[in-house]
Order: sequence, then structure tokens, then C-alpha cells
Amino acid sequence: MIRFEHRAIPIVMAAVTIDVIGFGIVMPVLPSLITRLGHMDLPAATRISGWMLAVFAIAQFFAGPVMGNIGDRFGRRPVLIAAMVAFGLDYLLMAAAPTLAWLFVGRAVAGVAGATMGPAGAVIADVTPPEKRAASYGLLGAAFGIGFIIGPALGGLVAHWGVRAPFIVASVLAFLNAAAMILLLPETLDAAHRRPFRLREATVVGAFRPLFHAGNATPLLVAWFLWQLGGIVYPAVWSFWSTIRLGWNAAQIGWSLAWVGFLQLVVQIWVTPRLMPRLHERGAAIVGLSAAALTLFAYAFVTQGWQVYAFFLFGALGALAWPAMNGILSQMVDSTRQGALQGGLGAMNSVAAIFGPLIAAQSLAWGSRRGFDGAAFLISAGLIGASALIIALGTPRRAAAPASADGPGFEAGGGNG
Repeated sequence: MIRFEHRAIPIVMAAVTIDVIGFGIVMPVLPSLITRLGHMDLPAATRISGWMLAVFAIAQFFAGPVMGNIGDRFGRRPVLIAAMVAFGLDYLLMAAAPTLAWLFVGRAVAGVAGATMGPAGAVIADVTPPEKRAASYGLLGAAFGIGFIIGPALGGLVAHWGVRAPFIVASVLAFLNAAAMILLLPETLDAAHRRPFRLREATVVGAFRPLFHAGNATPLLVAWFLWQLGGIVYPAVWSFWSTIRLGWNAAQIGWSLAWVGFLQLVVQIWVTPRLMPRLHERGAAIVGLSAAALTLFAYAFVTQGWQVYAFFLFGALGALAWPAMNGILSQMVDSTRQGALQGGLGAMNSVAAIFGPLIAAQSLAWGSRRGFDGAAFLISAGLIGASALIIALGTPRRAAAPASADGPGFEAGGGNG
């Protein structure tokens, strides 16, 4: 039986689950929707999808740190609720989109609204002792996995009623999510730990300035960025690649993504709590990133659908990376800046999400026209493999302990274990 550190954790997990369902439910129908609205073939639609994800990321890049700092000033609850309402409206807009231009507008709106993972991560930091945060972040990852099981599978089934039906279902789920948080989610940031909103800190530079002053944090930040840059290959091209390489329809795409979510859930619930005490955050990050890189390399050469399912039995260990790396970073900041940290991480993810889809989509489209559509996976495998190598060679075995709220925030160069 799972024991939660605070009653806000299961509510936030449910919010993340529903949000990911909303995202995953539309993935199986994107190839059909883009080819239909744009009157183009799949390689061309892949390029459009890459630009669409980049627009989302650009909007989130500017909005992410602002939302994190607003959460540090006014609390997590209003930020989470507002984001869910905005997502509900956005999915309705996309359901009615008559042209590709409207789909781009919808993605920009979603980017400004942000995602729930940043504020949800700040809630975890608010209510969980530092030594237990990695395990709690693992539960948040499990919630992501549950959403990724239900969302794509449901999207493949709902697509029977048309390519726009999944967007309507996603909108309903987002509004239900907002209503549930209004009724059930407590505020986790007390007044004593709130701080004034300063615009100069509501940027990716302001959020990470203390980390850049801590000599032992830079390798982890570089590794984080490369990991995010490589990992974006899944939302960027999976639906298109599986259609081109394997000839899958929306239902088959949905079930494959549900398999990914199921195995990630298994790793987060049963594997992470058992391996984390033995490997510690650094070791778990190396194992997770290595498994992800090797699996992506294998995907570049698969020829049959069953191989995709088989390889991810190993690739699911990549789910160890998120709680491990987030656990290290969260211990580097004091309690007044957890929201800024999560906002900064979200902004860094957005930078990767600007370039990652363009790299993945362009390489898939370029390769597929030349007889090899696995190039996107080879590039991603190299990026994530480099991330694992950086952590193995350049990250200390134990992160610096956070300074007090009245201090500078970090101990530069400390924490070598």
C-alpha cells in the first residue's frame, strides 16, 4: 500500500494523470488531422508537427519561469487551477480548428498556460522532506505513466468517431480536473515561505543564477538539457514514424503508447522505491539514461511491431532518470525557491522542446525520403547517451545541501561525497 507524505500528493498525482490523458489522447490522430487540414503526405506532415511543438515550447519558455515565480508569491493552487481551465479552452479551440493556422494558435495558448508538472513538482517539494523527495517525484512520474496508459489507448478508441473527437474528450477532462482541484486541493505553500514577485527573477537566467554559481551543478544542468533534447523524439515523431515504418493506424499507435505508459508506471511504483536506496540519485540517473539511449538506438532498426514492445521492456528503466535528477536539484535550493526551480527547469525543458522537435521531425522526414526513417532515433540516442556520460564523469556523488532561506541559496562547489 502506498503511503503519501501529505494529502496534497494524491490530488496532484490525479491532476497530472488527467492532464497527461488529455495530451496523450490526441497523439494517435495528429498524423491524420495534419495531413487532412494541410493536404499533404506524411513526411511533410511530420515537419509541420515539429514546428507545431516548437511553437508550444517557445510560448512555454517565456511563460514557465513567470508561472513558477507567481506560484512562489501567491501559492501553487491558483496556478494549477488556472492552467487546467486554460487547457480546457485550448482543446475546444483545437477541436474546432478549420485550418492548420488555428492548430498553431491552440498550441501557443497551451504553451502560455504551461503544464502541470512544474507546479506539481513544487507541491512535492513543499510537503516532502528533502531525503524523501526522489521517491515522491517517482510517484509523480507514476501518475504520468498512468495518464500515458489511458490517454493514447482512449484516443485510439475515440478516433472511431472522428479525428476531432479526442480533443473534445480532452477538454472535458481538463475542466473536470480544474473542478476537482477547486474542491479538493489544499494550498501547500504557507505565507511564511512566500516571497515577492520580481520580474527579473521570472526568467530562466534568474531562476538558475544560484545554480550557475554552484560549481557542482553545471554538469547536471547540461546533462538535463541533453536528456530533454533527446527525449522529445517520442512526442515529436512517434505517431508519424510508426505510421511510416510499421503502417500502424490510430488504434495501434494508441496501444503502443499505452504500453510505454504501463511499463513506466511499473518502474515508478515498484522499481524506483527499491533501486533508489541502493543506487542513490546519481546511480539511478546513469542507469535510466543508459537504458533510454540503448532503446532508442534499437528503435532505429526495428522492422516489426512486436520488437517495439519487446525493446521497451528494457527502455522503461529510463523512467528512473526524472525522479533521480529532480531529487538532486531540489536538494540544492531552499524552501522559498522550489517554485522558481521548477519554473526554471520547465523553461530549460522548453528550450530543448523548441529545438528537439525540429531536429527529430526534420531528420525523420529527411531520412524517410531517402529510405532510412530511423535517423531521428539515432540522434536522440546519442544525445541521451552523452547525458549519461556527463553524469557519470562530471557529477558529484552527493549534491550540496541547501542553504537556509536567509542565506545565498547554495554552497558553491560543495557537496562532493
